Amino acid sequence: MSSQQTIYTLSMNRLVQRLRDDLNSKDFVLLFAYNGTGKTRLSMAFKDAGKRNEGEWDTLYFNAFTEDLFHWDNDLENDERRVLRLNPDSRFFGGMQELEMENRIGPLLARYADFGFFIDYSDWEITFFRERDDVGDPIPIKVSRGEENIFIWCFFLAVAQLATDGQGAYEQVKYLYIDDPISSLDDNNAIAVASDLAQQLKKGNRDRAEAGKEKMKVVLSSHHGLFFNVMCNELKKSKPKLYFIHRGNDADSYALQATDDTPFFHHVALLSELQQASESDNLYTHHFNALRNILEKTATFFGYDDFSDCLDDEDEALHARALNLLSHGGYSVYEPREMMADNKALFNEILSNFLQRYQFQLPEIFAEQNTQSSNT
Repeated sequence: MSSQQTIYTLSMNRLVQRLRDDLNSKDFVLLFAYNGTGKTRLSMAFKDAGKRNEGEWDTLYFNAFTEDLFHWDNDLENDERRVLRLNPDSRFFGGMQELEMENRIGPLLARYADFGFFIDYSDWEITFFRERDDVGDPIPIKVSRGEENIFIWCFFLAVAQLATDGQGAYEQVKYLYIDDPISSLDDNNAIAVASDLAQQLKKGNRDRAEAGKEKMKVVLSSHHGLFFNVMCNELKKSKPKLYFIHRGNDADSYALQATDDTPFFHHVALLSELQQASESDNLYTHHFNALRNILEKTATFFGYDDFSDCLDDEDEALHARALNLLSHGGYSVYEPREMMADNKALFNEILSNFLQRYQFQLPEIFAEQNTQSSNT
């Protein structure tokens, strides 16, 4: 922490009011809180504070309850047709039949996954597939838990875009409250999700401003240090309000601390993996995510404003742009792909310059693992 900050103890209701007051002058409020602090309860209290009369609400939220609107029917009797069912009673799905959701979700999902889907609104169910049979019909599959979560997240992003555009049942939305969207993703993929989310939020508010509308106000809470740090960096030009939230003295209170820093650190072991992958020419596209992961945390450790400050070389601007593009490209995060030769050369140059600037003592982790295996 760069300076000592006052810690305020607030009740749930007072904290909700504090956040809503902050959003009178800020577009974004970012909250860091560890699991068990009560982030989900806080998001629901924020949503409830926006209820006026029956059918009137001002907050679209993503949290654990959002994920519960989707559940699997595994076809236990026939073990053939597995579908993800939707809860049609939720206003989250209001008026979707006319909104071409497949066309909205598809491009978002393609950034992270390699499976297709279609929505049956008559039975409120979603079928996933990767292949088709001889007559061209999709062969239903059950996707992994991580793939399911990223699909639900993309579904929410599509709905959030409708709210930002002021379409249909979402016209009354003034606030987005997003709680831990990447709970099942690793650090590398968290960068991609954070970067894409930040770009969508910024673009949405630019579009609203051009249309003469008030900007969408956003609260985002997370226990994920890297995700929080990337969001801070991506949204820093908007000067978001940043808080750390801790547990209060009782179940209905929170300790609130304003901060300008994110005290999370780089992974020396991960850096060692990248060095050995580089030396063995065994580089895959996701290694760009890992490298930016390390740069983000190194920048935080040294108190820099942005990860690009760690790229102290004559091609700093080029390398920063390459990492921005290649750390969240349009490839599946579940199917590693080997880098092309030119990207390998670029990766090696960035990594080499970084290691020359920062003299890390790197463990030979693969050698250690091989030794342990041979002695077992």
